[in-house]
Amino acid sequence: QVDLMESGGGTVQPGGSLKLSCTSSDARYCLGWFRQAPEKEREFVAIINTDHQATIADSVKGRFTISKDDAKDTMYLQMNNLKPEDTAVYYCAEWTQAWRQCLTTPSLYNYWGQGTQVTVSS
Repeated sequence: QVDLMESGGGTVQPGGSLKLSCTSSDARYCLGWFRQAPEKEREFVAIINTDHQATIADSVKGRFTISKDDAKDTMYLQMNNLKPEDTAVYYCAEWTQAWRQCLTTPSLYNYWGQGTQVTVSS
């Protein structure tokens, strides 16, 4: 059993920034951020493996950065230049079947946080 605790969501104006945090009770595997907007499927945002190699979705590349602090078992998502289309519930997730070859398919991730709302609106 892995517990994931997220924090850092909120409401910002377009062009603003937010930083999400996710602390895992066992951060030895693939970790990732996913998001789900109303009436849309959950989608991949960014993932990071145990070697700190990151994969970022094209839709957020250049604006979002994923990172991990191993000493704190905490993953971060720094979101800059936010756009209204970034509005969604953001989830952190962990895939405990892999630690280096992390894939972006949400259904592979077997542990999920409770989600945190990010709203970008003027």
